[in-house]
Amino acid sequence: MGFFSDLKEDLSQAVNELMPEEELNAAMAGGDVQDRPADEAAAEEPLAAADDLDLSSMLDRLEEPEAVGEPPEEEVISPDAMEEPETAEPVPILEPEPIEELTEELEPLPEEEPEAEDDNIISGSSGEEEETMEEQTQVQAQVQANRVPVDETAVVTEGMTITGDIVSEGSMELIGTVNGNLDILGKLNITGTIQGDSKAAEIFAEGAKITGEVHSQGSVKIGQSSVVIGNITASSAVVAGAVKGDIDVQGPVILDTTAIVMGNIKSKSVQINNGAVIEGLCSQCYADVNPSSFFEEFKKKKG
Repeated sequence: MGFFSDLKEDLSQAVNELMPEEELNAAMAGGDVQDRPADEAAAEEPLAAADDLDLSSMLDRLEEPEAVGEPPEEEVISPDAMEEPETAEPVPILEPEPIEELTEELEPLPEEEPEAEDDNIISGSSGEEEETMEEQTQVQAQVQANRVPVDETAVVTEGMTITGDIVSEGSMELIGTVNGNLDILGKLNITGTIQGDSKAAEIFAEGAKITGEVHSQGSVKIGQSSVVIGNITASSAVVAGAVKGDIDVQGPVILDTTAIVMGNIKSKSVQINNGAVIEGLCSQCYADVNPSSFFEEFKKKKG
């Protein structure tokens, strides 16, 4: 309310300047201005209207809250005067009309027949695969031909287990266990265990346990108490242990007294010592004399 206080002071000062203090006090006190001389009354005629004005009441009214522009009090409506809203009538829910079922059956779409593959394409792909296999075989043959044996011997000691294939340019003493294929360019002496195919220039097994094919470019010797479960291919073979598989040898085969063979034998010659056990066929198909041709010639001469 400082603004109205300043305004009141400014109005009071302006009135004091226009009206002498004594006359103003007299006017405020309710004195009569007519007792003064006529000339003074005429001079101060404009100020006569100030007698009827109550400045204090005017300024006090300005300081009232209504002059500030305060909002009027909200009209309070009694609960009784409030009318209850009319309740709207519920809208009836329309039930959907039943949809007529389709009676027409849809015809199944014709199945598309798979397009026949071109025979030329198949033959071409198979031909490319054959060429790839031949190229791989030639590369392997070149690699084998370029291998040069070295004078060194690798040893797999007892208690050692190797999982994976082994390739060596030298020889090997296998006392431990190998779970994988062996490709040895030199000699292979086995007194341990092999789970895989074995390939070497010469193979000697003594007290060994071999599960897999045995291939040798030279001789193969299966010593006593050795067990081989797999086929044997070599230029010559001496068997004193147990073999479950076919034996295909270009040269002679010797079965010792402790030998047990369960499989067919193909060789140039077979020597079976007393006590050996064989369950299979023996064929000297690599012998110099062919029995079939001999008897055919004999029939011709007799006829």
